[in-house]
Amino acid sequence: MTFNEFDFHPDIRKGVKIAGFKEPSPIQEMAIPIIAAGNDMVGQAHTGTGKTAAFGLPMMDKIAKGEIERALVITPTRELATQVSDELYHLGRFAGIRTLTVYGGVGYGRQIALIHKGVQIVVATPGRLKDLYRKGKIDVFNPEIVVLDEADEMLDMGFLEEIKEIFEYIPQNRQTLLFSATMPEPIKELADEILYHPEFISVVSEDDATTNNIIDQRYYVINENERDDAIVRLLETEETDKCIVFCRMKREVDRLSDYLSALGFNAKGLHGDMEQPERDEMIKGYRRGQIKIMVATDVASRGLDVKNVSHVFNYHIPFDPQSYVHRIGRTGRAGKSGQAITLVSTGEFRELQRIKKEVGAEMRLATIENGEGMSESTLEGLAEKIRSSEVHPDVERMMERVKDMDHILLLKKLFSLLMDREKSNTGERIGLDQNMVDQMMDNYKDEKRSERSGGRRRRRR
Repeated sequence: MTFNEFDFHPDIRKGVKIAGFKEPSPIQEMAIPIIAAGNDMVGQAHTGTGKTAAFGLPMMDKIAKGEIERALVITPTRELATQVSDELYHLGRFAGIRTLTVYGGVGYGRQIALIHKGVQIVVATPGRLKDLYRKGKIDVFNPEIVVLDEADEMLDMGFLEEIKEIFEYIPQNRQTLLFSATMPEPIKELADEILYHPEFISVVSEDDATTNNIIDQRYYVINENERDDAIVRLLETEETDKCIVFCRMKREVDRLSDYLSALGFNAKGLHGDMEQPERDEMIKGYRRGQIKIMVATDVASRGLDVKNVSHVFNYHIPFDPQSYVHRIGRTGRAGKSGQAITLVSTGEFRELQRIKKEVGAEMRLATIENGEGMSESTLEGLAEKIRSSEVHPDVERMMERVKDMDHILLLKKLFSLLMDREKSNTGERIGLDQNMVDQMMDNYKDEKRSERSGGRRRRRR
């Protein structure tokens, strides 16, 4: 099938052609006829499968043909709202379709004025949209098509009540479309509440519902003090294109991104406390390939659609199994393979086992070898130690004993002594091998048995 087989308005067909679209993706092939027919729909698909065009093209076709006047797309994050709005603009620009992005963090005035001037498509985040409706600022905006994009992300971010309130302000005689990568019970209940006899389509296999089967998943069991060395060694040795390093907390993002930048890595941080212009600039730079390493929290990365992410690194193990699925789903998209690498301390190892069991992940244990040379971070750390160290009181006496040596040769030998000592301190590898992990687990089981038997003895007394 080709896009020419859809009965699109000539100006929409032109947008499709300029965008380089030839054959529709599976979600587009299934969704476009249903939406064109005016039916409500639930579509299960991951980000990166062509969802925006799947709902955007038939929606804009209806606008171009005069069948509807307005449409609303609700997305979980500002980044995704901007992304969707940009794609809709490029696909619909020849039909003169005007889009507006509505989100928090900026003033209300311009957004309200443009809605009153008659933009045809509003792409909005739940919080700001709810506020505008609740305050009666956009009563004139009555969309005939409403799209909920990334519904499970909105559920995870706590927007379910906002979504329900928004639908109280929207006319009942509308067409409603819901897209979600997963279908937890609250999303099914929401679909029952806001959709009318929807058709269901899915391009998510049973394997994709847990973790992507073309993602190579590895983990490294490390000591806590090895975490920075481990992530640096991995960034140096892995053949990364663009990658994301996930941290649990905002302060970790700031510290780690600064640390990596100081070592010469092209890294920038992303978290919820950043100002919106700074966030937008960072994401644009990352999409264009000007930034290679994004250090981010889970919340900051939600709903973010970025192509060609070769690696996802979990600097810390995520708090829950679903976060693990969301994180590693940023790589291995559009049929490409990806790498998902998790650093886990000995104390976190049992939590990793729980995640493996709950999401059915095929994760393999690996170690980080020291290699023949020292890492850049180790060399820089050693150089900084030399620069900041005090001169030993006996150094003059030592210099007398080696004053006959060539100065350059002397420096090389001294550096070699320091580097040998540093290598012996850091060890030949980072991470426990399988035998060491097995021994650790045996010790843990022995401790548990001892605790249980001790408890039984206390109860007998």
